[in-house]
Amino acid sequence: MILDKKHLMQQKLFRQFAETEFTKEIQDKLDETGEFNWELHHKMAKYGFMGVKIPEEYGGSGADNLTYVLMNEELARVDAALCIYANTSNSLGGGPLMLAGNLEQKKKYLPQIASGEKILAFALTEPGAGSDAGGTTTTAVLDGDEYVLNGRKCFISGAPMADWAIIFARTDLQSKGSKGISMFIVDMKLPGVSLGAHERKMGINGYPTSDVVLEDVRVPADCLVGPLHKGFAYAMKTLDGGRLGVAAQALGIAQSCLDESVKYAKERKQFGRPIADFQGISFMIAEMAADVEAARQLVYHAAVLKDNNQDATKACSIAKYFAAEAANRCAYKAVQIHGGYGYIKEYKVERLYRDARICTIYEGTSQVQQMVISGQLLRD
Repeated sequence: MILDKKHLMQQKLFRQFAETEFTKEIQDKLDETGEFNWELHHKMAKYGFMGVKIPEEYGGSGADNLTYVLMNEELARVDAALCIYANTSNSLGGGPLMLAGNLEQKKKYLPQIASGEKILAFALTEPGAGSDAGGTTTTAVLDGDEYVLNGRKCFISGAPMADWAIIFARTDLQSKGSKGISMFIVDMKLPGVSLGAHERKMGINGYPTSDVVLEDVRVPADCLVGPLHKGFAYAMKTLDGGRLGVAAQALGIAQSCLDESVKYAKERKQFGRPIADFQGISFMIAEMAADVEAARQLVYHAAVLKDNNQDATKACSIAKYFAAEAANRCAYKAVQIHGGYGYIKEYKVERLYRDARICTIYEGTSQVQQMVISGQLLRD
């Protein structure tokens, strides 16, 4: 796919920002400490990244999905963790509100997350309900004009910084599976809301993750987002867009692996010449280039389908599946090309190898994507 002038300009601007602002010092500190960089968060918000997909009437840019994936790709190309800073509000965080929120909810919440003033997390996963999201055991029981929430969510990205969270809870206690689940927007400062310990992760450090614990949390009834008992369907619709974002993130990681490998292969000498001269190295680089380009076409294609209001569920899953697996293949080859140096933290490919791994897991594992793809093909 050939980008038009508008999207080429956007791509250039995203790349310039990432290469200028995501300094090696910042990247290293994030990876070492796992702490959230508030200064960079506010700077990205100032440039409008947090509101790229949020409609203009709610303080965002109202940009298309192709712009959104270009942003994720270019930010992740420099640092995959910092990509999530801009992605969340446009994807899993803001997605449920944009899809199902009423006018009052959109006016109240979206402008504040588009501006970066507030952070909104997405809390679906539970200790016993990962790939099987329909296994949700968190409950929300109506008591007068309030719902009382009880349960535990796990692996919630951004929970330690979040002002609000989209919580999925079972409102029809008699229903099984995906039926009877509803969405709520919950103030994280409400009594009864607490956090688990910050998770010590393999990669994507700098965007803290923790459990969210709900103990008799009383939430006003008007915090119900979308129709009662229909939350699961909106979770799946939100994940369609989220998977596109992860696919673009994986693409950025894969491209960075290729960039680093080409640079190193030209500079590193063995047996009196650059290792790029050796077929064993050059063929790995060729394989990486093919993976990157194929992933890019799949990601951009899925974005364009969504922009044209076509059913993109299968395309988003294909893009996420292929790009995530490609990122891991490229990361493996990048470390191999660097040899012993690839195992040392001083070299970027060491972090890329760790960062790539999550792409085949979160927002639907590669196996879940295979289920979605095959299900779409075989359902008729």
